[in-house]
Amino acid sequence: MRKKRRSSVDKSESAAPPDVSKSKKSRTTGHQSKTTAQEDTSIDSVFGQFLHEAGVILRQGSTSNEIAVDQVVFQKRLQQRLKKSPRYPSIVQEFITGLESHIEDPERFRNCLLPCIFLYSNQMTLYICLSIPCSAGEDGLNIPRVIVNQLKWLDRIIDSKELAGKLMQLVSVASVEIQCDIITSLPEILEDSQHSDIARELNALLQENTQLTVPILDAFSSLNLSSTLLAEVRVSVMATLSAVQLEDLPVVVKFILHSISPSDALEVRGYTQWCPLLYQQPVTISPCDSPCVFLQAIENVDTAEDHKVIDLLVLFILHSTNANHSRRGAERVLKVKVRAGQIQEALLQKTFRGYVMRGYFPSILALAQSLLRSPDPCVVPFGGHMYRLSFTAFDSYCQQEVVGSLVTHVCSGVGGEVDVALELLCGLVTEKPSEMALYAVFVKGILDYMENLTPQQIRRLFHLLSGLAFGQQQQGTHIQDDMHIVVRKQLSSTVPKYKRIGIIGAVMVVGSMGVTALLELVRSCSESSPEAAALYYDELANLVLTCTLDPLVQVCLSFPFPACMMYNLDDEESQGGIAINLLQLLSDDLQHKGELVFLSYVWFCRRVSPLCLSPFFRLLRLCEEQQHQGDLEEIDALLGCPLILTDMDVVEKSESLSKPEREFLCGLLFQTINWFREVVNAFCSQKDPEMKMKVVTRLQNITYLQTLLERTLAATPGYSPPLANFDGESTEVAPVSSSSAGQLCILTREYIEKVQEATRPGVSLVSYRHFFRELDMEVLSVLQCGLLSRSLLDSELHSKVREEVQLGPAELVFLLEDMWRKLEFSLTAAPAKRVPFFKGKTDKSVGFSHLQQKSPKDIAACCVQLLPTLCTHLENCHNHFQTLLSENQGVVDASGLDVREHQLLSSAYQLLLQVLHTTFSWSGFSQPEHRGLLKKTLGVLADRLKEGGPELTMDQNSFEYLLNFHSTVPSLSIALCLSQLLSTFSIERSLPLATLARRFLCQEWVTTSGDREKGPKHNETLQTLLSIYLEHTDDVLKAVEEIAGEGIPELLNSAKDASSRTWPTLNRLTFLVFYKGMMGVLEKAVRKIPPGRNSDNTEKLLTWNLAVRDFHILVNLVKVFDNRPVLNVCLKYGRLFLESFLKLGMPLLDFSFKKHKEDVQSLLKTFQLSTRQLHHMCGHSKIRQDTILTNHVPALKKSLEQFVYRVKAMLTLNHCQEAFWLGNLKNRDLKGEEILSQRSQGSDEEEEAGSPLPQEQSEDEVLAIIDF
Repeated sequence: MRKKRRSSVDKSESAAPPDVSKSKKSRTTGHQSKTTAQEDTSIDSVFGQFLHEAGVILRQGSTSNEIAVDQVVFQKRLQQRLKKSPRYPSIVQEFITGLESHIEDPERFRNCLLPCIFLYSNQMTLYICLSIPCSAGEDGLNIPRVIVNQLKWLDRIIDSKELAGKLMQLVSVASVEIQCDIITSLPEILEDSQHSDIARELNALLQENTQLTVPILDAFSSLNLSSTLLAEVRVSVMATLSAVQLEDLPVVVKFILHSISPSDALEVRGYTQWCPLLYQQPVTISPCDSPCVFLQAIENVDTAEDHKVIDLLVLFILHSTNANHSRRGAERVLKVKVRAGQIQEALLQKTFRGYVMRGYFPSILALAQSLLRSPDPCVVPFGGHMYRLSFTAFDSYCQQEVVGSLVTHVCSGVGGEVDVALELLCGLVTEKPSEMALYAVFVKGILDYMENLTPQQIRRLFHLLSGLAFGQQQQGTHIQDDMHIVVRKQLSSTVPKYKRIGIIGAVMVVGSMGVTALLELVRSCSESSPEAAALYYDELANLVLTCTLDPLVQVCLSFPFPACMMYNLDDEESQGGIAINLLQLLSDDLQHKGELVFLSYVWFCRRVSPLCLSPFFRLLRLCEEQQHQGDLEEIDALLGCPLILTDMDVVEKSESLSKPEREFLCGLLFQTINWFREVVNAFCSQKDPEMKMKVVTRLQNITYLQTLLERTLAATPGYSPPLANFDGESTEVAPVSSSSAGQLCILTREYIEKVQEATRPGVSLVSYRHFFRELDMEVLSVLQCGLLSRSLLDSELHSKVREEVQLGPAELVFLLEDMWRKLEFSLTAAPAKRVPFFKGKTDKSVGFSHLQQKSPKDIAACCVQLLPTLCTHLENCHNHFQTLLSENQGVVDASGLDVREHQLLSSAYQLLLQVLHTTFSWSGFSQPEHRGLLKKTLGVLADRLKEGGPELTMDQNSFEYLLNFHSTVPSLSIALCLSQLLSTFSIERSLPLATLARRFLCQEWVTTSGDREKGPKHNETLQTLLSIYLEHTDDVLKAVEEIAGEGIPELLNSAKDASSRTWPTLNRLTFLVFYKGMMGVLEKAVRKIPPGRNSDNTEKLLTWNLAVRDFHILVNLVKVFDNRPVLNVCLKYGRLFLESFLKLGMPLLDFSFKKHKEDVQSLLKTFQLSTRQLHHMCGHSKIRQDTILTNHVPALKKSLEQFVYRVKAMLTLNHCQEAFWLGNLKNRDLKGEEILSQRSQGSDEEEEAGSPLPQEQSEDEVLAIIDF
């Protein structure tokens, strides 16, 4: 028997490949081993015989078993051998018994676990026997792990439940390492039917042993669980968070975020133990961890109080992933929440103060950069807070990155971005001077990019650098030399722009370091140019106003020159009262033009440039205020002293003067007005009644001289005025001709300009605004002056006569115009735009240098302080026009009307409303820190409402107060201003606003001459007012139908120059305004209709019926109004409406066809009439060969074709395809007549739902193409 078995083995060995591996010498003993590995002789069992016959050779010792055939062939042979045995199926049990006996020997068991030796691949014996696919083998060291690996991915499992029970029993008694191996392998061993049961057992095990948290959660992530069981498991996992090991935290967080659904996100987000855990260690989330679900949960929080630190942390975590959609989503949600005021600075501070943020610094920096570069001014401050907190909370590396990023913002050239970055850097220097001094070299690099900075930004930059270079910290002193080099280089430049930068920078350095030698250098470098000298005086004045100066600098600035010398006055000439001989000063300057004009310390040098007159007076006044605590008694004579000018009657004959004489007269008027403006700046804050009267008188002088200047400029085309603001690019502004100046007028002065055009020639001074001295914000306090009076003494010193002075309409308009322009500059945030390559020569900030010294909050607070006075003036205007209407029985153009006064008060009325609108539109009111200021502002308006009740909110009372002014608005532009002002209040007041706008549209507006208002400006105003009405009305479709179905037919039935009876603002000149407004709002309205569902869609179908009917009315109007602009509007919005119908309307018809067949039939027939007309318009556009019109044709025809096939699909879906026919549609013009030029060439075939009816049939028959 033994011999026979050996011969069998020898036979199998001979059949084996010749390159079967041989054993080598044994190194454990000193004896020489056999040259070939010994075959295991204990194969007398069924197990051994069957393996040998199937192709596996079992070896003894440490030698691996061998396989002579492929794994699949072996498995097939073994299976056939077992099934063909006469003792089947008992033979199977004998085979298993033999296997058990074989692996009882540890060495044999180890060999079975190791890969077999074969030419093609290594297979494990036990794998092959169990029909297990191969996996990467271990080195045979960790036997339990290798055993578990044999059970993965089995092709068949007889009793999966028993296998799971045995595995869990092993888990309960094995070591932790083996437990982890078994648990992580469970999803690969068990069938899906066992996943729920094993998950419950693992969940219970998790509560008992937190050491197994990571393997259990890994197994959970791979198990197929129901949503209910998954939620139960997640709750259990979250309950163990407090006991989780620190190193296991990322896995726990990943599982929780990966397992949440939208309905569970709020519950998970609100778990209170999140933040303490995230405090311990940053967490990284992969893109597959349901970021959209958590983002949606954050988006659903609608109040600032409900937002938690976890929201910001998750946004930072999501932004730190490499997935673009996660980064974009986190950035979008953060911007939305910050813009809405729901995520505020307090929450950001709490996040930085209590939690580990260092790991998220790259994301925080990227988000801060994005927010700071945003064109939305509401989110920019939040980005600044992120920068500031990052600098104060993180290490030196992060601080360096923050400073570098802020420097990059400053060098970008974007105005708002530069301002915020400079402000942040200045704030960091103030808060953390020693830390910022370490990075002074980074900030110094901005000096190379000063060409892109405005004067105010240059001031901030040198203030920042001076704080770093000359502060108490020694780390920043190394940039002092670089600053001196740059300043000296700029001062010595002959280019005006660089010299301006040098003067501004040097004066700011003087204010910080107190070195008078640099002041002397600036003075000497400014001698050659009156513009440079004037800028030097202005910068010194700003320094005195904004900084606390060194005592040496104060002494140097106290009285640099005698006042009498500056104004060509001395004691002998002033015995009878002083006077400023501006005429002589300007004449001498003209004669000695090009010579040395800077005022020297030499007493006999008495001539000075007129350009320096106002700047030096400003410096003198501020020095006096500082020395005498605001008292200007020493120089109060300059307020009322006369100016020696020419006889102003010469203005009436300016056309007869020569060009040099006219230019001299213009220059004289400019210099006089600028002197008076600076005088008003100086004395406007004085409390003495007599000084107040003189200030008002000077304002009257200014308004009178401006009317003279307008007429003189009209006669002097091409004149370039003298400079008045010396820190900007106004030196390069080209002179404005009288023809172009008239085109630059703004809305607020349209009435004054009409009067000027009607009475005498003149140009608008708006285009010359840069050539007037800037008025300070304090000048606006003159608005609070009522009737001023004083007693005049006669020769016997008796006060029998009283002089009275008060602000007139012209002075009121002058001050309100200046105030509105200031508010537009400070409170209206324009979108951030990068500087174009070819930068324009004009600088919008010229003339606002003093204003830029104040923050928007200060400007808004000043407006709130003046708000009671503004309301008083508004009520006075209202009362004036109310009295006027009552006296003239509502007739605006009554005889005997003072046109000048009417136009001035109308302009004041409009300016007051615009000032209020700009104030209430300030985006800062939406920020939490300014809510108190908004409340105070609303309180002022609410308190003036006499009939306001306690049941109304402050916002509602303010709305009702302003609504009371609607009855007296004298023009459509003022009506628009009132509507825009009311639109800034709560959206809950939309219905009263829509009613008001409709009332304005239904009112006839005429001028004081009795003519109807018209023109491009009127059309633009009408279009804006119409959009306000249609936007705030409760039923847009009904409003459109009312105008198109009633107003336009009335217009068609009226005379040529008449208007609609119901809508007087609708006439043939304004038809395009109404038509464009209705088509645009109709297209927007249908896009807001919800898509159809399987539920009841009756209301949606009714809405679409109304929309299609309105669209049909509007499209058919092109048959009457067939001009090019109307056709262009119809083609553009017709295509958009058709696309919305295909996207939103047709799915609704799919669901509604069976229940509402007649309604669907009516809607399609009506809509088909419109599409037929659109097709005719396409043919008309091709015949006319109008490029503007034909640009719309291809896209429109494509949509028309899609409509045809979409209707066919709808009918097929509802089994009514027999109601559809496809025919040829002829090209016709707007009148429906066939285009002859195309008839000869054969009609273009276009597919549309229609029946092939004969040509002689009427058009109505052709349009009825769908037969239900």
